[in-house]
Amino acid sequence: MKHQEQLDRLVRFYETLSLESLSQLPAIYAPDAQFKDPFNEVRGIVPITAIFRHMYEQVDEPRFAVGTRVLQGGDAFLAWDFAFRMKRFSRERQCIRGSTHIRFDDAGAVVMHRDYWDAAEELYEKLPLVGALMRWLKRAANK
Repeated sequence: MKHQEQLDRLVRFYETLSLESLSQLPAIYAPDAQFKDPFNEVRGIVPITAIFRHMYEQVDEPRFAVGTRVLQGGDAFLAWDFAFRMKRFSRERQCIRGSTHIRFDDAGAVVMHRDYWDAAEELYEKLPLVGALMRWLKRAANK
Protein backbone atom coordinates (compact mmCIF):
# COMPACT_ATOMS: atom_id res chain seq x y z
CA MET A 1 0.00 0.00 0.00
CA LYS A 2 1.25 3.44 -0.93
CA HIS A 3 0.66 5.17 2.43
CA GLN A 4 1.08 2.21 4.81
CA GLU A 5 4.63 3.24 5.74
CA GLN A 6 3.53 6.80 6.53
CA LEU A 7 0.63 5.52 8.62
CA ASP A 8 2.93 3.21 10.58
CA ARG A 9 5.33 6.13 11.19
CA LEU A 10 2.46 8.37 12.34
CA VAL A 11 1.14 5.74 14.77
CA ARG A 12 4.66 5.22 16.20
CA PHE A 13 5.01 8.99 16.60
CA TYR A 14 1.77 9.28 18.58
CA GLU A 15 2.35 6.18 20.69
CA THR A 16 5.80 7.50 21.72
CA LEU A 17 4.84 11.19 21.84
CA SER A 18 6.85 13.39 24.18
CA LEU A 19 7.47 17.09 24.55
CA GLU A 20 10.86 16.56 22.92
CA SER A 21 9.46 14.62 19.95
CA LEU A 22 7.25 17.54 18.91
CA SER A 23 10.24 18.77 16.89
CA GLN A 24 9.47 15.86 14.48
CA LEU A 25 6.10 17.33 13.46
CA PRO A 26 7.50 19.12 10.35
CA ALA A 27 8.73 15.75 9.05
CA ILE A 28 5.24 14.22 9.44
CA TYR A 29 2.80 17.06 8.69
CA ALA A 30 2.63 19.25 5.58
CA PRO A 31 3.51 22.92 6.25
CA ASP A 32 -0.13 23.98 5.74
CA ALA A 33 -1.78 20.93 7.35
CA GLN A 34 -5.23 21.36 8.87
CA PHE A 35 -5.90 20.17 12.42
CA LYS A 36 -9.29 20.06 14.14
CA ASP A 37 -10.45 18.63 17.45
CA PRO A 38 -13.34 19.54 19.79
CA PHE A 39 -11.41 22.60 21.06
CA ASN A 40 -9.21 23.75 18.16
CA GLU A 41 -9.23 24.36 14.44
CA VAL A 42 -5.90 25.50 13.03
CA ARG A 43 -3.77 25.37 9.90
CA GLY A 44 0.03 25.05 9.87
CA ILE A 45 2.85 23.41 11.80
CA VAL A 46 3.36 26.25 14.30
CA PRO A 47 -0.24 26.27 15.62
CA ILE A 48 -0.44 22.45 15.57
CA THR A 49 2.76 22.29 17.62
CA ALA A 50 1.31 24.89 20.02
CA ILE A 51 -1.74 22.67 20.63
CA PHE A 52 0.49 19.75 21.65
CA ARG A 53 2.71 21.97 23.81
CA HIS A 54 -0.42 23.23 25.57
CA MET A 55 -1.47 19.62 26.18
CA TYR A 56 1.76 19.09 28.13
CA GLU A 57 0.97 22.19 30.23
CA GLN A 58 -2.43 20.73 31.16
CA VAL A 59 -1.70 17.02 31.68
CA ASP A 60 0.94 14.69 33.05
CA GLU A 61 1.95 11.36 31.52
CA PRO A 62 -0.07 11.63 28.28
CA ARG A 63 -0.09 8.38 26.28
CA PHE A 64 -1.89 7.45 23.08
CA ALA A 65 -2.65 3.81 22.31
CA VAL A 66 -3.89 3.23 18.78
CA GLY A 67 -6.18 0.27 18.28
CA THR A 68 -7.98 -0.03 14.97
CA ARG A 69 -6.33 1.33 11.82
CA VAL A 70 -8.05 1.55 8.47
CA LEU A 71 -6.24 2.83 5.40
CA GLN A 72 -7.90 3.47 2.05
CA GLY A 73 -5.92 5.37 -0.53
CA GLY A 74 -4.64 8.55 1.11
CA ASP A 75 -7.20 8.45 3.94
CA ALA A 76 -6.71 6.72 7.27
CA PHE A 77 -8.97 6.23 10.26
CA LEU A 78 -7.53 5.50 13.72
CA ALA A 79 -9.36 4.48 16.89
CA TRP A 80 -7.37 5.35 20.02
CA ASP A 81 -7.29 5.68 23.79
CA PHE A 82 -5.63 8.73 25.32
CA ALA A 83 -4.57 8.20 28.96
CA PHE A 84 -3.34 11.07 31.14
CA ARG A 85 -3.45 12.74 34.55
CA MET A 86 -4.90 16.25 34.87
CA LYS A 87 -2.46 18.64 36.52
CA ARG A 88 -5.07 20.96 38.05
CA PHE A 89 -8.01 18.79 38.98
CA SER A 90 -7.71 15.10 39.71
CA ARG A 91 -4.45 13.20 39.96
CA GLU A 92 -6.44 10.10 39.01
CA ARG A 93 -5.56 8.58 35.63
CA GLN A 94 -8.16 9.48 33.00
CA CYS A 95 -8.86 7.97 29.59
CA ILE A 96 -10.46 9.52 26.53
CA ARG A 97 -11.56 7.25 23.71
CA GLY A 98 -11.71 8.75 20.28
CA SER A 99 -10.87 8.48 16.63
CA THR A 100 -8.94 10.41 14.02
CA HIS A 101 -9.37 10.88 10.30
CA ILE A 102 -6.03 11.50 8.58
CA ARG A 103 -5.44 12.48 4.96
CA PHE A 104 -1.99 12.07 3.39
CA ASP A 105 -0.76 13.99 0.35
CA ASP A 106 1.05 12.25 -2.52
CA ALA A 107 4.40 12.75 -0.75
CA GLY A 108 3.07 11.01 2.40
CA ALA A 109 2.75 14.12 4.60
CA VAL A 110 -0.36 14.60 6.75
CA VAL A 111 -2.47 17.37 5.21
CA MET A 112 -5.59 16.88 7.33
CA HIS A 113 -5.96 15.63 10.91
CA ARG A 114 -9.47 15.59 12.40
CA ASP A 115 -10.07 14.19 15.90
CA TYR A 116 -13.50 12.98 16.96
CA TRP A 117 -14.33 12.49 20.64
CA ASP A 118 -17.12 13.50 22.98
CA ALA A 119 -15.74 16.30 25.18
CA ALA A 120 -18.81 16.23 27.45
CA GLU A 121 -18.67 12.50 28.22
CA GLU A 122 -14.94 11.93 28.02
CA LEU A 123 -13.71 15.08 29.79
CA TYR A 124 -16.25 17.44 31.35
CA GLU A 125 -18.15 14.71 33.23
CA LYS A 126 -14.90 13.76 35.00
CA LEU A 127 -14.15 17.25 36.33
CA PRO A 128 -15.21 18.40 39.81
CA LEU A 129 -18.31 20.64 39.86
CA VAL A 130 -18.63 20.78 36.08
CA GLY A 131 -18.88 16.99 36.01
CA ALA A 132 -21.76 16.95 38.48
CA LEU A 133 -23.63 19.50 36.35
CA MET A 134 -22.92 17.57 33.13
CA ARG A 135 -24.13 14.29 34.65
CA TRP A 136 -27.30 16.00 35.92
CA LEU A 137 -27.97 17.53 32.49
CA LYS A 138 -27.45 14.13 30.85
CA ARG A 139 -29.91 12.45 33.25
CA ALA A 140 -32.45 15.26 32.75
CA ALA A 141 -32.19 14.97 28.96
CA ASN A 142 -32.76 11.19 29.07
CA LYS A 143 -36.01 11.36 31.06
